[in-house]
Amino acid sequence: MAIAVLLVDDHEIVRRGLVQLLAQAEDVDVVGQADSATAAVAQATRLRPDVAIIDVRLPDGDGVTVCREIRSLVQPPPACLMLTSYSDDEALFGAIMAGAAGYMLKEVSGNDLVAAVRTLASGGSLLHAGVTATVLQRLRGGPEEDPRYAALSPQERRILDLIAEGMTNRQIANRLFLAEKTVKNYVSSLLHKLGFDRRTEAGVYAARRRRAHPGTF
Repeated sequence: MAIAVLLVDDHEIVRRGLVQLLAQAEDVDVVGQADSATAAVAQATRLRPDVAIIDVRLPDGDGVTVCREIRSLVQPPPACLMLTSYSDDEALFGAIMAGAAGYMLKEVSGNDLVAAVRTLASGGSLLHAGVTATVLQRLRGGPEEDPRYAALSPQERRILDLIAEGMTNRQIANRLFLAEKTVKNYVSSLLHKLGFDRRTEAGVYAARRRRAHPGTF
């Protein structure tokens, strides 16, 4: 029987490309598509695919959560292959914890993707043993400190936290009883240490760190 595949990606062009690619494999059948986390769970529950190819980022949630939910709701649980446009250690960690069987960048070749579907459908995994070992070490010893964050001064960390809350330099200055120019200098310094060009990047970084390291802010 053909391998039943569910595609989950909010970009129609990406889904169309994947459908055309997988259609070339006689033993693979795309049985459904979803453009959101909600639709993905509903489709998976109804269609019971063998493999679910899931984008890490979705408009109403994230692919890691979708993976966890459909693996708990669908029996037998489908093998989940997480696809992403960028390398993200936090997403990789979350995918492994959610029970994903594979994690690949979207730049992967067509042949490799088809091979990945076949591997997962047969019960295999695309998660390298070294990656799994790193995750287990992280569970035992706790998350490793980001050297970029470690380089920040206590005041820079406080300001980074307030940036993540969406505060302007003036609002931060009022909160910390500093001159606005002083805050601007702190922001420039922390952006340099973190390797970012824009404060929005720093805000996203801080928000992700807060989720990954609850209680440290």
